[in-house]
Amino acid sequence: MSTDKRLDRVKETVAAIPDFPKKGILFRDLFPVLTFPDVFKGLISLMSEYVKDAHPDCEGIIGLESRGFLYGPMIAQELNVPFVPVRKKGKLPGELVQVTYQLEYGTDTFEMQKNSLKPGQKVVIVDDLLATGGTMAAAVELVQQVGGIAQCGLVVIELVDLKGREKIQGTVKSFLQYSGD
Repeated sequence: MSTDKRLDRVKETVAAIPDFPKKGILFRDLFPVLTFPDVFKGLISLMSEYVKDAHPDCEGIIGLESRGFLYGPMIAQELNVPFVPVRKKGKLPGELVQVTYQLEYGTDTFEMQKNSLKPGQKVVIVDDLLATGGTMAAAVELVQQVGGIAQCGLVVIELVDLKGREKIQGTVKSFLQYSGD
């Protein structure tokens, strides 16, 4: 049990799904959190409070497609700062910057609008889960390409055995850590 009942409720609500997406994987499903408004609200409060306390000069929230879109806008609204989406290739209009990153079986590309941040703007990057670190590292690189400063990667769940944190330049904050399963 943690010292915060809100985090305990989130942990109780996360579902463990064996053999998904393939045999031998224990998938941590955050979607059940969304079915309990009080639990979801508590999670957003925890995440927002962390940013307020650890990064009081944060000037924007970056959300990673797609589950970062569930948490990021809510946190941005709570902090009264802009929300900026990072999307898969071909999903954003306008002038873009892009980064191609490694997946388990191939590559993918993230894009961000060039004018989405001001030079030197300090941001926190939000996603649901940190596994191998590829998507978060790509997002940090995008923020740097447009002249922003990535203060922190903020995730609900970290799969610590995959050592994704080692790929990230800067701080990573996770609320729930799972290993060995």
